[in-house]
Amino acid sequence: MTDYVQVLTTAGSEEEAGRIAAVLVEKQLAACVQVVGPVISRYRWRGEVEERREWQCLAKTTAAAYEQVEAAIREMHSYDEPEIIATPIVAGSAGYLAWIDENVGG
Repeated sequence: MTDYVQVLTTAGSEEEAGRIAAVLVEKQLAACVQVVGPVISRYRWRGEVEERREWQCLAKTTAAAYEQVEAAIREMHSYDEPEIIATPIVAGSAGYLAWIDENVGG
């Protein structure tokens, strides 16, 4: 397992995405959260195809903090089953990765 991950979640409004980003950074669960959007998501939910405008949150954090990040997102999220996906950061500049370490877990 790598030491760093990027955690992706989507939110149904820019305001919700902003709250998620703010809490993750304020609680030092993520060093940085970028909010991108709107994006259009098309998906199957409970047997129906739906389409929705969403905002993506991309959180840079440590692998060790993932479970806390997931729990915080679930606690704040309005969706019944939010998308929460962690992608390993397989390489990065030494300075940036050190910055993540300095700003997660305080």
